[in-house]
Amino acid sequence: MSLATAEAEVKIRPLAAADVDAVVAIDAASEGHTRRDYFERRLAAARREPALHAQFAADDGRGLVGFIMARVLVGEFGLSQPALRLEAVGVRSDRRSAGVGQRLFDALESWARRHGMVETRTAASWRDSAMLSWFDALGFELAPDQIVEGAVDGGAERAEGMGSAETPGEAPHEIDYSHLESNDHERLARDRADVRSMTPDDLEAIARIDRGITGRERRDYIAARLAEALADGAVRVSLTARCDDAIVGYLMARADIGDFGRTEPVAVIDTLGVDPAYAHRGIGRALLSQLFANLGALRVERVETIVPLRDLGLLGFLYGAGFAPSQRLPFVHRLRSPS
Repeated sequence: MSLATAEAEVKIRPLAAADVDAVVAIDAASEGHTRRDYFERRLAAARREPALHAQFAADDGRGLVGFIMARVLVGEFGLSQPALRLEAVGVRSDRRSAGVGQRLFDALESWARRHGMVETRTAASWRDSAMLSWFDALGFELAPDQIVEGAVDGGAERAEGMGSAETPGEAPHEIDYSHLESNDHERLARDRADVRSMTPDDLEAIARIDRGITGRERRDYIAARLAEALADGAVRVSLTARCDDAIVGYLMARADIGDFGRTEPVAVIDTLGVDPAYAHRGIGRALLSQLFANLGALRVERVETIVPLRDLGLLGFLYGAGFAPSQRLPFVHRLRSPS
């Protein structure tokens, strides 16, 4: 059978819940371990929020030969325009080097263009030579960002004691990916700010703080993330901070067994914002401290986030909390114009 004939037999279609066994089998053959729970959650999330997920299957008429999964980034990591995050991809071993991965990615890019996306983002370990080679062939480039990560063990104590870890002459920043406010040098332990899990009643206050920080209306994005937190508490780890009987800060994070070979649960910080009226009072530090404490109880071992390379203040804040450069590299693919 020629390569052209093999490619012609493969049809690209939306990934369905019934595909989960085949997806798990393809992934396990590649990764060497089973991630059924991860894929079941990703498929369930797509059913709950179809507009925020793009998932495709490659089918040769006899069964699944490949899959690709991505989610829409609306406000995560400081993005001002919608983008896709490529989460997982797999091709059955007997169909590799037959163009299946390229066709899956083309379908993903076509979907992204129709839905107003401007780019696709992803990440992979620098040691994963096969994945890095595939990214290169597709036209991905290194993103102008850095992935940083920190160990959960001891993280709460590091966050509360950050004053001693600050760079002389430089004030660290709250983890806020748009308008950054300086953190103070005062001690503010978690028991001096009422930090708790998000609830549906928090939406309006969070949206108000976000507007004050970003100058943009992102209520729909925040509502979607809050809905995800409530729908699957094992995945979302999101917090609010209260002072003077009002919400003055929030942190949105998620914990998952991640994409491209991450074998242990990792929490990813998407957004952290503090009411400008409460800047310089350690609210960001209190939220980060409570996040570490909660993740320790969930047996999550690491936390990571993405920071623009130019944001030295934010990097300083995170380094002071015990974060360090990750072994994973961030990539970006600008969407091509239709031919």
